Amino acid sequence: MSVLEDDEYRAFRRDLHRHPEPAWREFYTTARIVEALRERDLDALHVGPDALAADERMNVPDDEELAEWEERAREAGADPEILDQLSGGYTGCVAVVERGDGPVVGLRVDIDALPITESESGEHVPAAEGFRSEHEGFMHACGHDAHAAMGLGALDAVLDSDFSGTLKVFFQPGEEQVAGGKPMAESGHLDDVDYLYAVHVGLDHPSGEVVCGVEGFLAVRHFLAEFTGEPAHAGARPEQGRNTVQAMAAAVQNLYAIPRHADGPTRVNAGLVGGGTATNIIPEESHIEGELRGQTTELAEYMSDHADRILGSAAEMHDCEVDVSTLGEAPSATSDDALAALVRESAGDVEGVANIVDSDELGGSEDATYLMNRVQEQGGLACYLGVGTDHPGGHHTTDFDVVEDDLSVGIDVIAGAIRRVAETQP
Repeated sequence: MSVLEDDEYRAFRRDLHRHPEPAWREFYTTARIVEALRERDLDALHVGPDALAADERMNVPDDEELAEWEERAREAGADPEILDQLSGGYTGCVAVVERGDGPVVGLRVDIDALPITESESGEHVPAAEGFRSEHEGFMHACGHDAHAAMGLGALDAVLDSDFSGTLKVFFQPGEEQVAGGKPMAESGHLDDVDYLYAVHVGLDHPSGEVVCGVEGFLAVRHFLAEFTGEPAHAGARPEQGRNTVQAMAAAVQNLYAIPRHADGPTRVNAGLVGGGTATNIIPEESHIEGELRGQTTELAEYMSDHADRILGSAAEMHDCEVDVSTLGEAPSATSDDALAALVRESAGDVEGVANIVDSDELGGSEDATYLMNRVQEQGGLACYLGVGTDHPGGHHTTDFDVVEDDLSVGIDVIAGAIRRVAETQP
């Protein structure tokens, strides 16, 4: 167990769990994190536009929606001064601790939630113990509330140790839409980072299990294709219309027909499609919101190139226009063995760790890869680690939850790895 009092982190996690917020709308979440960080002995705290490369943000909601979520955070008791700094959707923050000579070590934790309605079952602990989501239709269904708490706890543990060097903790927004990693990676705050850890709870690993180095990050692109044409009466004058649903349907069919690649797995999914207003009107507008993935960044680019050509050709085939935009994206990445080895050493000293796994495949996508690649491209090392927890539902389900005793395990493993990095400088 952590030498620190873990009740504080449980309460902090539960508070965030009650106020889940999606990408660029993490106003309450960021404000509570900043409030907690201001109580610590920090050397710098970057908030709002100062924490991000603002021009690199993707899929930012419109001003009206942002204002609604900001007001919701204000009504929930978030500090108005901090909210003013976050206004416009500049969520997330970076905490900096300087403790003598040594390397610059980074820790990335994500903070956003998902558009999922949380279970009301009496068997669901947040519902039974009174910290179920207060934002109906949204919940922490992937453990990012736990990540934020572990980020805060790891910072405290390092402050309470003989750590020598600089620690930066990146509380990153917008992971679920793979929209927040790139602006944080390109903020300038990664430019002097020598070593970087990122962390995730669960990942189908039970309580007491630690994964030292997670691999298998699929590169991903989320896209929106908006088709425009010409309406007409479907019975009297069908020849006068330019039917966007025909274009959309042709695009969907051919997206799934993109040839697979010999170099590795690829994925495509037209997850949201729609268009038209009535059965007797040629549809003037339609859309596809989908995603493309590849085992490597190059394979994801292969899928994107094919998809863009298909979308354009389908529109042209039916005399329509199409506008294609990227809503979010992330590259692939690899965890460095030298940092994973230090996670193994740290986990071996932590009470509550029963099994240590050297490596495992994520099988999905993550935009921590932007931060990992940024550090590695500059000659540094990066590693993504997993802290097991017995979640009753799978990730992204209505009854997902974490075992709160595992917060202390995660804090101790992370903090121990950070201290070892500073000492050994692999």
